[in-house]
Amino acid sequence: MHPAGKNLTVALFSTRPLRLAKAVFGSVLLALGLGVATPLAAEQRPSWTQDEAADTLAGNYLSAIIADSQRDTAAAAFFYREAMKADSRSPHLMQRAFMSMLAEGEIDDAAKLAERILKRDPNNDIAKLTLAIRAIKNGKWSEARRFLQQGGRGRAADVTATLLTAWTWLGSKNPKRAIETVDRLKGEETFAMFRQVHAGLIAAAAGNQAEAEKRLQAAYEIDNKTLRMVEIYARYMASQGKRDAALKLLDDFEKLLPRHPMVAGLRAQIQKGEPVASAISNPAAGASEVLYGLGAAGNRQGDELAAIVYLRYALYLSPSNMMATITLADIYDRLKQFDASNEVYLSIPKSDPMYRNAEIQVGLNYEQMGKGEEATKLLEKLVSDFPNDTEAWMALGNIYRSRKEFEKGVDAYTKALATVQTVDAGHWPLYYFRGICYERTKQWPKAEADFKKALALYPDQPLVLNYLGYSWIDQGINLDEGFRMLRRAVEQRPTDGYIVDSLGWAYYRLGRFEDAVRVLERAVELRAADPVINDHLGDAYWRVGRKLEAGFQWHHAKDLKPEPEDLEKIEQKLKSGLPDDPKPAAAEAPKDAPKQGNGG
Repeated sequence: MHPAGKNLTVALFSTRPLRLAKAVFGSVLLALGLGVATPLAAEQRPSWTQDEAADTLAGNYLSAIIADSQRDTAAAAFFYREAMKADSRSPHLMQRAFMSMLAEGEIDDAAKLAERILKRDPNNDIAKLTLAIRAIKNGKWSEARRFLQQGGRGRAADVTATLLTAWTWLGSKNPKRAIETVDRLKGEETFAMFRQVHAGLIAAAAGNQAEAEKRLQAAYEIDNKTLRMVEIYARYMASQGKRDAALKLLDDFEKLLPRHPMVAGLRAQIQKGEPVASAISNPAAGASEVLYGLGAAGNRQGDELAAIVYLRYALYLSPSNMMATITLADIYDRLKQFDASNEVYLSIPKSDPMYRNAEIQVGLNYEQMGKGEEATKLLEKLVSDFPNDTEAWMALGNIYRSRKEFEKGVDAYTKALATVQTVDAGHWPLYYFRGICYERTKQWPKAEADFKKALALYPDQPLVLNYLGYSWIDQGINLDEGFRMLRRAVEQRPTDGYIVDSLGWAYYRLGRFEDAVRVLERAVELRAADPVINDHLGDAYWRVGRKLEAGFQWHHAKDLKPEPEDLEKIEQKLKSGLPDDPKPAAAEAPKDAPKQGNGG
C-alpha cells in the first residue's frame, strides 16, 4: 500500500465558512493579469527599501515579473512602483502595479492609480469599481453610484453594481429606493439568494422589521445549509427577541456542521441573554457583505485569484468582516501560501470565537512551512491552556503523525477523544488517524477496532476503506471483504492515485500480476511523480516478464527521491532484480476480485 495512501490528511470539524451557494461570479479580474499576494506572517513581513530596488527600469521590471510569477505581490507592487519612476506613463506598468496593489489589499494606493488609469482608459471596469468602493468607504454615495453606473455589463458586473448601488441608496437615506434597486435582480434563480438576503438586511438596517423578517426568511428557505445565511437569520431573530427561534436555527445547522466555533459563540451569547446585534449595521458593512458573497462564490467555483481581490475589497470596507477574513485565509491555505494565510489568521482578534481555531491553523501551517519547533510550541501551549479543546489535540496528533512519531500521535488522539462527550459522525477522523498510529506501532487489534469504529460512524468513507481493506489483504485475512472495500474506495475516488495504487498492490500481493500491472499503470498515470507507485509498477512488470520496463520504472522511482529505506531496496532490485515469485498473500484471489480488463 502506498504510504501516502495510509497517511492522507483530512480535515476534522471544518472551521472554515461554507460558501454562499449558487452565486454568480465572473473571472474578469483574471483577464487583467491578477497576481496573488504571498506576504510573510505579520511579524516577518519584508520591509522593502530603496536599497533593494534595481538601478534600471529593466531590472525593476524583471524583478516585478519574477515576483508576479511567484505570486508575491508585496514584492511585485514595490518593484512596479520603482519601475514606474523611470516610466510613469506606461499603461502596462500601471495596470500591473494596480492589480498587485489590489491583491495585496492596498486599496487606497490602488485607487490613486485607478484615477490615472481611467484618464488613459475610460473603459477600465476594475478601476471604476475600485473608485466606487473608495467612495463607499468615505460615505460619498452619489460619487459611488456614478462610478457603478459607468461600469461594464455582464452577469457578474450587473450583480455587483446593482447590489452595491442598493447599499449606497441606504447611505443616502433612501431605503425604499435601495430595496427597489435590489429587486431588479430578477429572471434567474441564481439571483434569488442575493436579492432576498440583501433586501432583508437593508430593511433591517432601515428599521422595517416586517419586511426584513419576510425577506430573510425567504433567503433562508432558499439556502439553509450555509453558515453565513444561518448566522444572518439567527442574529436577526435574536435581535428581535425571538431567541428560541434563533437557537432552533442554530440547532438545525449543527446537524450539518457540528461544533463550528462561530455557531458556538453565537449560541452562548443568546443563551446568556446578552444583546445580539444584526449582522449588518451600516451601508459600508452591507457593501462589504456583497463583496464577501462574490468572493466566496468565486472561491467555490475555483476562481481563487479574483476571489482574493473581492475579499480584499470586503475587508477594506469592513475590517471586522470575519467571514471574509476566514475565507481569504482558506484560499491561501488551498494555494499553499501558508505565510500569507498566517498573516490573515493573525489578524483575528482574541475576542472572536474563531481566534483559537485560527491559532490551530497557524500551528499546522508552521509545520507545512518547515517550522516544526514553532508548530509544536504553539499547539502544546494550546492544549495546556485549553485541555478540553478537541481540535487542538487533533492538530497536535496530526503533526506527530506526519513526523512518524506514532506513539505520541496515539496519545494526542486518545486525549482528543477523551474530550468528546457524545461521539457522532463528525468524529470518524479521530478513530481513523489513531488507527493509523496503532498500525504503525504494530498494535493491529487496536488499529482494526479504530478503523471499524470510523466506518461505523461514516460508512463507506474511502480513506478508511482503503486502509482497512488493504491491511486485511496484506495479512491474508477477510479477503472478500477487503477487496470489496478497495473497489468501493476506488469507485468513490477513481482519480486518487494512492487509492488506485492500493488496489493494484493488493493484486500483486495475491499473485495476480497481470491485474496488478493494469491497475498500477493507471495509478502511475494519476501520480507520475510518486516514487512508491513507480516502484510498485516496476515490481509488477518484473513478475510478468517485462524486465526491461521494470528496470526503467525502478530507475525512475530512484530519481524521484524515495524514503531512505525504500531507496536501499530499489538499488538492490536494480542490481539483482527480484527473487523468485513470492508466496501470495492467499492461495487464490477472492471470488469478488475483478477479472483482468474489468477495471479496479
